[in-house]
Amino acid sequence: MKSKTIRTAQDVRNEFIYKGISMASWAKKNGFDKATVSQVLSGQNTAIRGKGHAIAVLLGLKAGVIVNDAEK
Repeated sequence: MKSKTIRTAQDVRNEFIYKGISMASWAKKNGFDKATVSQVLSGQNTAIRGKGHAIAVLLGLKAGVIVNDAEK
């Protein structure tokens, strides 16, 4: 399995700017609350489990697997 490069929150913000999308539109497209995405990017949400974890993995902020409740 190819390992992904872990990105910083600033990398993610820069990508949003590069692509011309807002954090809110990314959140909505991916089924998350804008506030939770903002908290993950600012470090207020430690992204250990739950939605914070899923957001961090999808944004490339951390390595991990997203497991839905049915798979636990």
